[in-house]
Amino acid sequence: MNGQTNVDVAIVGAGISGLMAAGVLVAGGRRVTLFDKGRSVGGRLATRRLGAGRADHGAQFFTVRDPEFGAWVERWQETGMVYTWAHGWSDGSLAATPPDGHPRYAVRGGMNQLAKELAAQVAAQGAEIITGVRVTAVAPQGAGWLLTGDDGRSFTAGAVIMTAPVPQTLALLDAGATPLTPDDRAGLERIRYAPALCGLYVVEGEVHLPAPGAVQRPDADFAWFADNRRKGISPDATVITVHAGGDWSGAHYDAPDAKLSAAFERALRPWLAADAWIAEEQIKRWRYAAPTVLHPDRFLRIEAHAPLLIGGDAFGAPRVEGAALSGLAMGHALG
Repeated sequence: MNGQTNVDVAIVGAGISGLMAAGVLVAGGRRVTLFDKGRSVGGRLATRRLGAGRADHGAQFFTVRDPEFGAWVERWQETGMVYTWAHGWSDGSLAATPPDGHPRYAVRGGMNQLAKELAAQVAAQGAEIITGVRVTAVAPQGAGWLLTGDDGRSFTAGAVIMTAPVPQTLALLDAGATPLTPDDRAGLERIRYAPALCGLYVVEGEVHLPAPGAVQRPDADFAWFADNRRKGISPDATVITVHAGGDWSGAHYDAPDAKLSAAFERALRPWLAADAWIAEEQIKRWRYAAPTVLHPDRFLRIEAHAPLLIGGDAFGAPRVEGAALSGLAMGHALG
């Protein structure tokens, strides 16, 4: 194994929760290193290129209910990065789409662009971002923590923030023999997630999704259809995102891609013109797509010899907003 690198605060997971925490910390002068197993930052703020087009395949939009997050969104709107996509969705019926008053926000160029911008901001303030490396264990060491990566590197940190899905976080702590009190472990093990299967389809021909280009929960099996061209992130090609519902995704999660795609295409076909055809397709899987049983607080501070905070979208409130607020709370707690 290579020599150890010392950091002030290590953040496991560079989705919006980890990035927001990092922003607070670097603004306060802390030295921060973020780790993410993905090739890029963002987590479920995920955008995929297909041919000449692109599609959001994780989080599709976000809303604002908390004024703290709302202040951030206002700033993002002022820069032109974030815009209002809609105020409600059709359910697939012939009735008009009923706006419910909550703007649904999207990101120019796709949701991942927001994560990339946040990452660039914290990097400009001195944060180190390590992608493509899977942290395999978080263990107590001395007055702090030892993080081991699957690339042979190891890092010592005075404090750790963990934002990965809770089952993955527990696996890292258990791999490092990090002790948890019975109450802490029980609280974490109660958290549950629903999976999501996603199909992405480049369509040649007309698509008849109702304005503003999306349908939500038209039936029990398929929860979402969205036209990324009409959304405004894929001007050069029509790419449709289809999400299956949690129950259907759980029942079919390990099915072969070809079988999944056939089912997705059958569900998509009624929204396509008779002569439209699919030019390209991809299947994506999200094992921990949406928390269904949440922790009541925005983060959990583990009772330990050194700061260890666990948060993310399963803490306090779900969705993009909940993840961001969890990250901000953890950053302030350590800052």
